[in-house]
Amino acid sequence: MKKSVVMATFKSDIQKVWDTVTDNKNYSWRSDLSKIEIAADGQKFIEYAKNGFPTNFTITLKKPLERYEFEMENKNMHGHWVGIFSLEQEGTKIEFSEEVTVKNPIMNLLVGAYLKKQQAAYIADLRKALGE
Repeated sequence: MKKSVVMATFKSDIQKVWDTVTDNKNYSWRSDLSKIEIAADGQKFIEYAKNGFPTNFTITLKKPLERYEFEMENKNMHGHWVGIFSLEQEGTKIEFSEEVTVKNPIMNLLVGAYLKKQQAAYIADLRKALGE
């Protein structure tokens, strides 16, 4: 199992950051996705990468303005994601952690660097979406 954590601070208020991160209907700000399909219950969704590769998600906790968690799985890995949101003096701090188990042992060597790259792109996209 590999774990990767990213932290960032935004000038935007916590409600705006929370809404942007948790609204799966409005994903156009994400440079890594081509689409998201949301199940009728809203608890499950499928993200499709730009190349069409799907990853399944199940929301396990959604505590508004504080914590967002989900399980994720695709043919290459499965794992758990946790997002923690907190007020800062001049904005919002986030801490996103991802723990994944790769199904192919060879890919296990590369997954740490891959997660860091994905998280950096996500934060850059989020900054742009927030207008920062």
